Amino acid sequence: MRQLSRLLARTLAVLAAAMLAAQPVAAQSVLRDAETEAFLQEIAAPLVQAAGLEPGNVDVVLLNDPSINAFVAGGQTVYLHSGLIEAADSASEVQGVIAHEIGHITGGHINRYSEGARSATTIILLSMLAGIGAALAGAGEAAPAIMSAGQRAAMGNFLSFTRTQESSADAAGAEYLGKAGISGRGSLTFFGKLLNQEYRYGYRQDDEAGFNRTHPLSGDRISALREVYESDPAWDRPDDTEWQRRFERVKGKLTGYIAKPEATFRDYPQSDRSVPAMYARAYAYHQEARIDKALAEADALLELDPADPYFLELKGQVLLESGRADEAIVPLRRATDLSNSEPLIAGLLGHALIATEDRTHYEEAEGVLRAAVGRDRLNPFAWYQLGVVYAERGDIPRARLASAEQQVMSGQYGLALRSAQAAEAGLDMGTPDWLRAQDIGMQARALIEQQCEIERRRNCTGGR
Repeated sequence: MRQLSRLLARTLAVLAAAMLAAQPVAAQSVLRDAETEAFLQEIAAPLVQAAGLEPGNVDVVLLNDPSINAFVAGGQTVYLHSGLIEAADSASEVQGVIAHEIGHITGGHINRYSEGARSATTIILLSMLAGIGAALAGAGEAAPAIMSAGQRAAMGNFLSFTRTQESSADAAGAEYLGKAGISGRGSLTFFGKLLNQEYRYGYRQDDEAGFNRTHPLSGDRISALREVYESDPAWDRPDDTEWQRRFERVKGKLTGYIAKPEATFRDYPQSDRSVPAMYARAYAYHQEARIDKALAEADALLELDPADPYFLELKGQVLLESGRADEAIVPLRRATDLSNSEPLIAGLLGHALIATEDRTHYEEAEGVLRAAVGRDRLNPFAWYQLGVVYAERGDIPRARLASAEQQVMSGQYGLALRSAQAAEAGLDMGTPDWLRAQDIGMQARALIEQQCEIERRRNCTGGR
């Protein structure tokens, strides 16, 4: 019976895992950068159109994760890991990944994933009942085998289901690339990188290795897609040179921001005077607090194009984050103007204006920040800065509302609920801000309940 109890606990853990797998993905660290976001949305746009989705309704979000991965998690948002951008060598490789993920969206795979998890759960429950029945009937030796076979059948059923979805998304992605007039060469090249990883980690082509995989092996995917891509009229079409130029800029910036400086200086040596290299070194020097060198790289970029809003943003950011807020205002103000008040850049300007601690700047800061959150509500830092302005002028209810906005986006759901309730109590009933405070309160309460339910399930399985 002790063996049966252990197997029962292990089976329950698998059951809980399948149920948790259908839950929305947990919050991860989002990397927000105006230039990167604009680029990713632009290269995704023709694929979104080819898929028959509404333009502007599909978002591409970059997560700070070194693994080579991408996924969708409900709604119409494609999540890319930073490791994927670092591994890619071209914009077309990234487009191949985005096309595949859009295939998951159009195929409704997230909802069907839940169905697959429920199917696996049913098999596990039936095997548990059969095993317990055998034990009660006196065939205790057979019970573990029955339950183990059921668990294996359930997981095999579920993994086979996910592999089918991946193959379907591959086919849909190939279709969207073709309709958008984008060659599938980049997609095949990226699958080649994944194949090399599989060789490195020793994945095999035999049935046992395939049984435990959620994705088809990359070699099989390449074989299935090559014929489709090579017969497409877009196969021989060259990559878009402008997209490639911008991809290299974004990749250099990302490397400088998240990689260790010594790695950045190795990959982008001082002898490299290209824009991506100067971008990368500027951020690497900034990481090391070598401000003069970071500013020198920013100024070298501005010599190439004094009206590039992202170069101006870089200089303003370095100045601001090194405690020189007064000096940061001029480049950030110009970057905001040249970018048509892009919300992330405008939010940085608002921060600089407040950081001077000069109250004559607060009126401008409020206007800039209100415009920023009006165009991009998912900007917790801008909300925080706006709350500072409201508090400074004594508008405590709106300061608390701004705090609630920032806290719910930062995963501080308990604080968000309390801030929203305090804001609601101090605002005029029925006003837009009062209604918004109610909405945030309900959202925070629902998220707290969801966290409690997930934690309860984890506790039921002993933390496994």
